[in-house]
Amino acid sequence: MGDLRGFLKLARQDNSYRDVCQRVEDYRDVVKPRKDIKAKEQASRCMDCGTPFCHFKCPLGNYIPEWNDFMFRGNWEEAVKLLEAANSLAEITGRVCPALCEYACVLGLNDDPVTIRDNELSVVEYGFNNGLIKPVKISQRTGKKVAVVGSGPAGLSCASLLNKAGHTVTVFERDSELGGILRFGIPDFKLEKGILDRRIGLWNKEGVIFKVNTDVGSDYPVAKLIEGFDAICLAGGSRIPRDLNIEGRNLKGIYFAMDYLKQSNLRVSGKKIPAEELIDARGKSVVVIGGGDTGSDCVGIAHRQKAGCVVQIEVLPRPPECRTEDQPWPNYPLLLRNSSSHEEGGERYWSVLTKKFVGEKGRVNKLSCVKVELIPQPGNPCLISKEIPGSEFYIKADLVIIAAGFLHPQHTGLLKELNIGFDQKGNVFTQDNYATSVDKIFCAGDMRRGQSLVVWAISEGRRCAYAIDKFLMGESSLAQI
Repeated sequence: MGDLRGFLKLARQDNSYRDVCQRVEDYRDVVKPRKDIKAKEQASRCMDCGTPFCHFKCPLGNYIPEWNDFMFRGNWEEAVKLLEAANSLAEITGRVCPALCEYACVLGLNDDPVTIRDNELSVVEYGFNNGLIKPVKISQRTGKKVAVVGSGPAGLSCASLLNKAGHTVTVFERDSELGGILRFGIPDFKLEKGILDRRIGLWNKEGVIFKVNTDVGSDYPVAKLIEGFDAICLAGGSRIPRDLNIEGRNLKGIYFAMDYLKQSNLRVSGKKIPAEELIDARGKSVVVIGGGDTGSDCVGIAHRQKAGCVVQIEVLPRPPECRTEDQPWPNYPLLLRNSSSHEEGGERYWSVLTKKFVGEKGRVNKLSCVKVELIPQPGNPCLISKEIPGSEFYIKADLVIIAAGFLHPQHTGLLKELNIGFDQKGNVFTQDNYATSVDKIFCAGDMRRGQSLVVWAISEGRRCAYAIDKFLMGESSLAQI
């Protein structure tokens, strides 16, 4: 490494946020970009650890110590090449990834880990800003045609690599714009959509064909898909949300998180929403059910829509702030994490179970809740949730957002028509090579593994591309993760 004592000279310094009072007035990126010199300084903290667990823990197998070293030495071009070699969407993971790698950083054993995610963002943005990331000319085509159904991170990553391998790739997207969850599920204050358009435009110039407003199975016949392509990748995501089937669920004012997030992103992009369909938090008491990232994104939107108050509740207990003995390094620990949305206001309640929705004149106005605790069961390693007697209480709520995760992909329509097999959780069943139960049809991303992280979706797409290329050609020229 360039400076073997860099971690002894410099403390960790994360990217900083814009002031709360400023950023809640718009939907622009909450992060203030840092100067290249600061990024190089932070890269010097990457130590010559010998065994880079960061690389091991990254689902993409990113060459983290190597591009940090190039970055520190000012050799940005080589840093960009190494980053692009392993990550199809570094500008996305550099903004929204929870950085599994940082929790496995060897420096994190007795100091603050390297700012790997922030460094990654600095490298990829330097690459775009200085013309180092540009369309790659595909010198030879194989004559094989591949269809990718779904344009989320898994589908896009799969399509980009298969195109580079020389196949003619067509991406089908049923929504009006490309990106899947990147477009509609992540707010602009975390991921401005121009960032996504920049990369998609690059792939379009490389030869990837994109077809929006095309619902395969409805707008585009399944028989035509099977006959017209040599291989098919299903990357439609996990679209069926987990619901709360409790009393009062039919009251108005209760929505799923993805409906709220998608509509907000459409509004930010300039789309007009009919008044009768509008989901707006202005002046309302908002309750977000679910303590994960999706829930915190909803909290951030509610702040920007000028909600009267915002409460986020979670049925699980409050996580610890530091590692516990049962979550040792280098595992990714379950810790209390405060997002930029949490810094902007609102309250968070833990160990709270929603018993029923209460309302008047057909509209919700409060939640009936109870405190719960996790208790052990003899002979059972899993803890069970038990209500605490006498802990019942109400939370005022004019608008309720259910952010309790997703169950599995949509079974009706395309998957049913293809007669695709499912696993016990309702996800698409595949072999180790991502092949489904139907000949020449593969699957990747949340549709296959269940709801997960963007970085895992990118990894899935890249692995699936390798499998499809090998299926078509007998061997693959693509890198195997």
